[in-house]
Amino acid sequence: MKTITIVSKDEVGLLADISYVLAKEKVNIESISMDVVGEKSVITLGVDDERKAREALKSSGYNVSEEDSVVVKLEDKPGELSRITRMLADSKISIRNVLLVSSDGRNTIISFAVDKPRNAEKLLKDFLFKEDE
Repeated sequence: MKTITIVSKDEVGLLADISYVLAKEKVNIESISMDVVGEKSVITLGVDDERKAREALKSSGYNVSEEDSVVVKLEDKPGELSRITRMLADSKISIRNVLLVSSDGRNTIISFAVDKPRNAEKLLKDFLFKEDE
């Protein structure tokens, strides 16, 4: 999975505009996170078609970056996030972004954008989320 990050001046209607651009191109938003830092908005999206999303957003004037992500499925209980992040840290894999995709009370799906995605996939192979689950 790739995550798309948009950094933009924070203004009223920003998310409405971004979601409109994606809807117009029939790109489905599967996960979203938004934070305001100072006068900037940082929006991280998981989408069903990152190529179309990137092109549509760039053509609409947005500053877009993307990173490979590793998506894991964890048991929804205390300590699971700590266990996974410790595994990554001990393997010198830097986490650049964390996105909670979903949680149903039994399982939690989390996307990690990391600096070494292939290494992270090998390390976390027992936790990788499969689309057909």
